[in-house]
Amino acid sequence: MNASLRLSGQAKDLGGGFTVRRLLPAVQRQAVGPFLFFDHFGPVTVEPDAGHDVRPHPHIGLATVTYLFSGAIMHRDSLGYVQQIEPGAINWMTAGRGIVHSERRPQNLANQAYVNHGIQLWAALPMAHEEADPSFVHTPAAAIPQVQVGDAMVRVLIGEAFGQTSPVATYSRTLYLDVQLPAGATLEIPALVPEMAVYTVDAPVQLNGDTVAAQLLAVAEPGQATHLAAGDTPVRLMVIGGDALDAPRHMWWNFVSSRKDRIVQAAADWDAQAMGQVPGEVEWIPLPERRFKA
Repeated sequence: MNASLRLSGQAKDLGGGFTVRRLLPAVQRQAVGPFLFFDHFGPVTVEPDAGHDVRPHPHIGLATVTYLFSGAIMHRDSLGYVQQIEPGAINWMTAGRGIVHSERRPQNLANQAYVNHGIQLWAALPMAHEEADPSFVHTPAAAIPQVQVGDAMVRVLIGEAFGQTSPVATYSRTLYLDVQLPAGATLEIPALVPEMAVYTVDAPVQLNGDTVAAQLLAVAEPGQATHLAAGDTPVRLMVIGGDALDAPRHMWWNFVSSRKDRIVQAAADWDAQAMGQVPGEVEWIPLPERRFKA
């Protein structure tokens, strides 16, 4: 059996009735490869009066990875980048020593109802790069390689698989795949990276002969291939992984670091509004009332 651990996640209300399923971090496991945060949001209908906008907030020590199945999000950050995130694209934001960004409804959808559905991951930066210069890179959907493997369609969002290499640059070996299996189709994924997990987005799948229910993150046994088989309905799967973290990480609010004192400093900097501002925005999310203690 290759799925040694199955994580069902928890529902988290981000405000304004916007609820996500959070798979990582979990009590049983902090990370899979560099990924130590996994939110699956939607599908949710965003009405014109919905309060789903995420006001400016900071990050350190990580990279956010945003991927949409449907909908749109307008990204703005303290570096001055303005990018509408759309389905199929990879948006990689390196926080490093510190960045501030907002995630809002695009202006062109201001008076429309639309469906947002996607996944946001955080990748911990290696210790040597935790204080890297912040940056933002948008890789459009057309630049993401995809390959037909039997009846399966695989998009190589990050990393290398099935002879394809993503153009998305990372700080450590990282794997992120979007797999679509038609009903009755199968796919064998080799042990591409030391740590790997499969997330069932919308339907159950047979993993090495055992059923994994929808919206579960199944962590694979290291070094072993993973055989997937769809049942009577098509299934969409996300595969994540990479090299193991080079050290445990401390996580509090939007901050990640190998050092507790660095998180304390980041909190003080944000409280003093000394981490930068998103041009044209005056709102900001305050620190949680319960503060981090080193």
